[in-house]
Amino acid sequence: MNQQRFRVYYEDTDAGGVVFYANYLKFIERGRTEYLRDLGFDQSVLANQKNVVFVVKSLSADYLSPAYLDDMVEVQTNIKSIKNASLVFAQKILSLEKNTVLFKAEVKVVSVSTNNLKPCAIPQEIMEKLNGRK
Repeated sequence: MNQQRFRVYYEDTDAGGVVFYANYLKFIERGRTEYLRDLGFDQSVLANQKNVVFVVKSLSADYLSPAYLDDMVEVQTNIKSIKNASLVFAQKILSLEKNTVLFKAEVKVVSVSTNNLKPCAIPQEIMEKLNGRK
């Protein structure tokens, strides 16, 4: 599991000081990026050297409770399943002050070639590290 902690800033909220719904998707995107970075893979290096990028194919999300301006939150990211060319991430956003789950999502990402944007196998070295962490 990867965990990213951060504070909710004014730019993350709507006029009422509540986190704008689309920003939860930005928060979990950062969680997935940091998950790969913790494995030793930067998105830019994958694109430039391996000719592979991960794109979101689908997601399901549950907004359970709002986060507010200045709240401390944590994004938790886990791998739910691994296939040859796709991954399913299970992600949560928690309020650290309230110790409650605010948001849950399952996100399916697909490995695609930067040459033609068609699905391709996840590089073997990434698969080995993903399977080692699962």
